[in-house]
Amino acid sequence: MGYPNGLQLRASGLTIPMICRLEELDLSGKRVFVRADFNVPVKKGKITETHRIESTLPTLRFILTKAKSLLLASHLGRPGGKKGPEWSLAPVRDHLEKSLSYPVSLAPDCIGAEVEALARNPGHKVILLENLRFHKEEEANDPAFSQALASLADVYVNDAFGAAHRAHASIFGMAKFFREKGAGLLLQKELDYLGRILSSPERPFVAILGGAKVSDKIGVLKNLISKMDCLLIGGGMAYTFLKAKGIAVGKSLIEEERIPLARELISQAESLGIPLFLPIDHIAAEEIKKKPITTDVGIPATYMGLDIGPQTITRFSQEIRKARMILWNGPVGLFEEKKFSQGTKSIAQALAGHNAISVVAGGDTVAAVMQAGVEDKITHLSTGGGATLEFLEGKKLPGIQALEE
Repeated sequence: MGYPNGLQLRASGLTIPMICRLEELDLSGKRVFVRADFNVPVKKGKITETHRIESTLPTLRFILTKAKSLLLASHLGRPGGKKGPEWSLAPVRDHLEKSLSYPVSLAPDCIGAEVEALARNPGHKVILLENLRFHKEEEANDPAFSQALASLADVYVNDAFGAAHRAHASIFGMAKFFREKGAGLLLQKELDYLGRILSSPERPFVAILGGAKVSDKIGVLKNLISKMDCLLIGGGMAYTFLKAKGIAVGKSLIEEERIPLARELISQAESLGIPLFLPIDHIAAEEIKKKPITTDVGIPATYMGLDIGPQTITRFSQEIRKARMILWNGPVGLFEEKKFSQGTKSIAQALAGHNAISVVAGGDTVAAVMQAGVEDKITHLSTGGGATLEFLEGKKLPGIQALEE
């Protein structure tokens, strides 16, 4: 779904300003600054998961066909304003060179005279600035730091949806120094699909929410429940809902203080006529390392629920097959452990095997989809974690506001 001539969406009290799409920007012969999200896992100098980098490659390739040069900026981890080799973007540079088939110069820093000279050197087509968070001014949204970054280029493109909820210098502060600015292809795609969920989802619209805590999903539940045609709840958060209904959950993870909220949401779903499905059986164990058992809806006192059971998989899959649009955020079990991964894997396969618009959000959920090997059959894998949740809660994201025309 596209929004020609910029994007403007109003839904649930949310207003997204008019922003320019990448193809509307004048890039010809310009130095283009792209704020990307290359915050990827690195172990022993090697990137272990490349989804965020791969997702922004279409933006970079588009710009390289038109621009004079491309300056890339990102953070990696939380170095806290201190430089360290373990936080260097060198592994990202190596991956970009292979993926883009262009030489990529890694700048020694992200600001300063040496970086400015590199940015103006016609011999460098693609430059990756060093970790923005080596400077504490990045997270502080320091005006002087913002201006120093902005001085490196003529055009500003934000393609870092995963960081769009942060009012940091490279996300928010520097944008005001550009007349020519807009959204990259990835950021635009995120807004298109997530905005569609907020404004006019295809019907029936089914939401699958999992993960550990109800508290992480409160805003999303409250903002979206009236738009859902069906709600499936699994993962650790399901046990708070089950206990709210008076069902035995043994030693399962629960949030005692959220039980009243769970009752309220159950009641709200009933009053709106929205089916709310909770697990009706479980894969449980006395400890994670011990042998699991399959239980019915009630979990024995010494056991904890760690995955949805086969009956629940069947029930959830039936509802998924009815949907024309699906949002999934949060695994429905401890999928990192093979013996508790079947529920999450089955949900991923159900989405992949059904012809509906499927939007998967959250790092763990995206990882589960990739672990199941069905990522190519999902309509959209969101690169945002906290940003996706805040957007779906109806909050205004600083990185989006900063692109307002």
